[in-house]
Amino acid sequence: MPFANLKVPAGTLSAEQKRTLVEKVTDLYADTFAEKFGDAVRDNTMVLVEEVADGGWGIRGEVLTLAVLEGR
Repeated sequence: MPFANLKVPAGTLSAEQKRTLVEKVTDLYADTFAEKFGDAVRDNTMVLVEEVADGGWGIRGEVLTLAVLEGR
């Protein structure tokens, strides 16, 4: 079963944006694996959009916050 775990900064996506991500990632997986596994892939694809607490992640050794991402 394909599984995607998308980690995003907390508070950056609306419910609609999360739904769109789930739909598009499911479509991508289904299209990618359809030749080998058929349509059953779509029914067995799990997508988790996980919100990471503000300041709970970083890049290049620096902790990122929503304020940093928004350029404040």
